[in-house]
Amino acid sequence: MRKLLACLALLIVVAGIFSGCWSRKEMSELAIVLGAGVDRTPDGQVRLTLQLARTGALAGGGEGGGGRGATTWVVSGTGSTILDAQRKLAERISRHINWTHNVVYIFGEEAARHGIRQYTNYYSRSPQPREITWVLVAKGEAKDILETISQLENTSAQDIGYLARAKTGFSINFKDFKVMLATKGSNPIASRVEIVERGVTLGPEKEKSVVHKGAALTGTAVFREEKLVGWLDESETRGLLWLRGEILKGVITLSSPTEPGKEISVEIMRGHTEVEPYYDGESVWFVVKIVVEGDLLEQQSSEDITERDVRKAIEEEMAREVEEKARLALDKAQGEYGVDIFGFGMAFHRKYPREWAELEDRWDEVFAGAYVDFVLESHLRRSGLLGKRGSVRE
Repeated sequence: MRKLLACLALLIVVAGIFSGCWSRKEMSELAIVLGAGVDRTPDGQVRLTLQLARTGALAGGGEGGGGRGATTWVVSGTGSTILDAQRKLAERISRHINWTHNVVYIFGEEAARHGIRQYTNYYSRSPQPREITWVLVAKGEAKDILETISQLENTSAQDIGYLARAKTGFSINFKDFKVMLATKGSNPIASRVEIVERGVTLGPEKEKSVVHKGAALTGTAVFREEKLVGWLDESETRGLLWLRGEILKGVITLSSPTEPGKEISVEIMRGHTEVEPYYDGESVWFVVKIVVEGDLLEQQSSEDITERDVRKAIEEEMAREVEEKARLALDKAQGEYGVDIFGFGMAFHRKYPREWAELEDRWDEVFAGAYVDFVLESHLRRSGLLGKRGSVRE
């Protein structure tokens, strides 16, 4: 009995030694990735750019890259694959590369045009990268985006991540982007990011002011299957969101119905989109119903919003504005790119599963020739605290 107890005790001691946090690495041993960029070199190689956190500087609370020390270190390596490029980077980085805190994947324009699937494969297989990471396509090179400095956040990767999370335009995470890549009936899309003038940094004296350039989301990258084919600008992106049923809170600025040259701004609070496909055996067409509701928050004109005719005129102008943006996106997708980026194919598949089997292999061609009819419904819910301009509503 004593021998049995001694063996059990020995097993417990050995288990304690060889289990637990055997793979643990201290924070000081990690090179934490905040942003990753992938570019294609002229000779077809992969250039991987990592924005790494300088944890000591971040802990010091430096604000917007303006602290006493740089908060990030941006480093690039080239290889035949992403993992090969990372291996070569590891030879120059004194710490273990850690992906668990990565905020953004940015793919350079040239890489995306040659096919993005070869680059997303690594992030799908590796256990560390997170699926909630934002996916963006750079207008130009991803490396340049990661080398920018944020004036408000600690790092430019965090800055871009906050812009994507705010959803003022189209944003997508890696999980949903992978689904798009694998789904027939809708081509992938992602946020477009580029370097623009974002403001002026003021010094103690006016002559020391500096024009600041930084990364900004400026539209949407459009793919045909896995290859980038073009862009939607910000107005077309808003139409894209209406058509996809991703109604975001934003502002519509309208012309006054009674005073030309004066403007009215309405904040969209909610809405929804319904796509109904039709098929007669030869032709495919769609009826898209879009419903929006908004609050009037700014009025340059002096008409009385409480009057029914004025209110109706504003609602009609709201509907025209939404339809105009939706048609801009639709015309570009059907005419210039010939790709379904709205998910119309999935709506057709749900309603006509048997017919879909015959059309799915040439769906983009079918979609490009499909007629789309719009039905718009808009409602002005509130007009603030004022009735006639300048007078308190009772």
